[in-house]
Amino acid sequence: MPTRRFAYPILLALFLLTGLAGYFAAQLRFNYNFNDFYPASDPDLAYYEEYAQRFGNDNDYVLLGLEAPTGKTVFDPQFLVRVDSLTQFVRRRPHVVSVTSPTTATNPVVEGLGVFNIPYFHPGDPDPARRAQDSATVYRTPGLVGNLISPDARAATVLLQTSPNLAKPPGDSLLAAVRRELTRQGFAETDYHLAGKMVAQSVFVDRLQMELALFMSLSVILVTALLWFTFRTWWGVVLPLVVVLGAIVWGLGVMGAAGISIDLMTALLPVMLFVVGMSDTIHIITRYVTELGYGTEKRAALWVTLKESGFGSGLSALTTSIGFFTLMTSTIRPIYNFGLFTGISVLLTFVLSFTLLPAMLLLLRKPQLRVPRQEGRSWDGVLGRLFRQVLARRQLVVAVSAVVLIASVASASRIRINSALLDDLSQNDPVKQDFRFFERQFAGVRPFEMALTPAAGGSVLTLPVLRQTEQIETYLQRTYGLRFVASPVTLIKSVRKALNGGDIAEYRLPDSDAELQRLLRRAKPFRKKPEFQALVLPDGSEGRLTGRMPDVGSLRAGALNADLRQFLRQRIDSTIVQTRLTGSANLIDKNNENLSLNMITGMSIDILMVTLIVLALFRSIRMTLIVLIPNLVPILIVAGVMGVAGVSMKVSTSIIFTIAFGIAVDDTIHFISKLKLVLLKEDSLFRAVRKTYLMAGKAVIVTSLILVGGFSTLIFSSFDGTFYVGLLIGLTLLFGVVAELTLLPILILWFYRHQPAAVREAVPVS
Repeated sequence: MPTRRFAYPILLALFLLTGLAGYFAAQLRFNYNFNDFYPASDPDLAYYEEYAQRFGNDNDYVLLGLEAPTGKTVFDPQFLVRVDSLTQFVRRRPHVVSVTSPTTATNPVVEGLGVFNIPYFHPGDPDPARRAQDSATVYRTPGLVGNLISPDARAATVLLQTSPNLAKPPGDSLLAAVRRELTRQGFAETDYHLAGKMVAQSVFVDRLQMELALFMSLSVILVTALLWFTFRTWWGVVLPLVVVLGAIVWGLGVMGAAGISIDLMTALLPVMLFVVGMSDTIHIITRYVTELGYGTEKRAALWVTLKESGFGSGLSALTTSIGFFTLMTSTIRPIYNFGLFTGISVLLTFVLSFTLLPAMLLLLRKPQLRVPRQEGRSWDGVLGRLFRQVLARRQLVVAVSAVVLIASVASASRIRINSALLDDLSQNDPVKQDFRFFERQFAGVRPFEMALTPAAGGSVLTLPVLRQTEQIETYLQRTYGLRFVASPVTLIKSVRKALNGGDIAEYRLPDSDAELQRLLRRAKPFRKKPEFQALVLPDGSEGRLTGRMPDVGSLRAGALNADLRQFLRQRIDSTIVQTRLTGSANLIDKNNENLSLNMITGMSIDILMVTLIVLALFRSIRMTLIVLIPNLVPILIVAGVMGVAGVSMKVSTSIIFTIAFGIAVDDTIHFISKLKLVLLKEDSLFRAVRKTYLMAGKAVIVTSLILVGGFSTLIFSSFDGTFYVGLLIGLTLLFGVVAELTLLPILILWFYRHQPAAVREAVPVS
């Protein structure tokens, strides 16, 4: 039996461990990297990493869109002067590799032994005739309209190629410098738009920091109010908060010690742990107060509480942690880390609940119990009436459940797996609106990458390979949806045009091998240019076809890629050139191929573990089904809600079902573990179920309210993924407590075969 003399060394040891965990937690840093969402250990990822070493990453850029003043176009001399000044400023910034803008675009012309670059735009030249001539040239030149200027000539874009995988601090410094220069040049915030991986990463990290503080504050306020409403004592509020906040420090400390950063997924850990970790403390305090109400002495009451609650809490901590650990089946690193460290933190919370909480309760004086004003309004009175009403209407309860379940399954069939590059931002988010600007006015922000490999060790700069590549380009622009494309074909056409006086009519492939060889011999001055090296290896052994398009979503992209592969099989000669889709967008899309499998795997592991636990407790297959049904029904109902609401399955929402099942089954585990103990003393199944219902009902309701309330704070997130995690898990737990208090007792009384202890010689598998 616990005594006060054990409390002090326990508290001291826990205090020292918490200090150590706090040290490591202080080392945590916020980070968000799109590359982390690539499927780990995937052959396509390994290929892309090698491809990026040869040609560079396809997303190491920032797009800066500039709108011309009202009533003017991008050919306005004053506007071009500001664009050119901004271009020169950005070109001198650290971590900027190159800058492409209207004022740097030139039409190369080869004359004799020299190369002359004739600009397409002439900043500061007020001659209207010059502007008309520039406009005519620009609109006739392929690759400028929709890339450097919008089709209506109302906006221009400046592309900043940055250092590979630029980290957040230098990236933030670069963006801040660009914004300051934009202000100095007289551009209002509504006159310019920024897009690119670096922009999104910067915004995501800043919002993660703000939202983590917001969610924790809301959760603390909400949970404090619910704890006060439940226990009406200061220690009933303070002790659970101390335990759970200590567990959060421990969990973050483990993350910090492992060198993990806080990202879009792991940012949910503190809030998740805060609401989930309350379960054990509430069950302990509720049972402790109940035992004191029976007149038991304080230490004896605490001992009984630890013995009875420890069994159920241990099982529920196991099932909850497994629910998170199953996320480690994901090939996406942030989800893997979230599952691993949240699962560990749940187990740490259990340890603190049964060490720190009892130690603090031992040092407190025996509490004065609050006597309800009316007996009928006590928890036993309310739960007793509810139990009678449920059994009196058992057929109605089952019928309604069956109808809702059938409708939910039908609706769930409408769920589709689909994601976009900025899926976690709402449609009205300023960052997403900026990205949409580039989709409306320019080529878009979704990168496209295809590797070109000539057959039999040849060169991509041979006429057969170039002609095949040109066919692919034509298909991609006319059918696939690329608005901008560049490849070795672009280089050869540009060289041919330059060698023919810059005549746009000469922008085409040569007619013969002999002409191509003459072009290649005279193209030596161009081979050292970055744009040449970015599309063809020096020995010609590999080429790159790159482009941009609107972000059509992974579902549409999958269909487009399937049609593209069919076109390549039917129209492209693989004995001449071989192709392979790659790139960051392709890798993000590949995540969808594993979402369903990962979710099914996680749910299967969860169900298997719950099955084993129930079989170990009751050695009854019937009881296994009785336990699973009330916990799977809410999952299916929420799947139906997703189908009706049109919520797609994506990286952020794919974790909902596994987490929700692992958490929802906790109360069931507590219920049946208490029922197991009661059946050892009670021969009547009905009386045992009723007594368990009264003993566990309060904790089930309170913990469910705290869980639902805690997850509901996530709906204030500006990230759609976080919003749906909070909303859908909250709904699952809400439906789960209803099923727990209605379906579960009905199913136990209908199907479980209980043999009284007096006649039971063994417990058969029924």
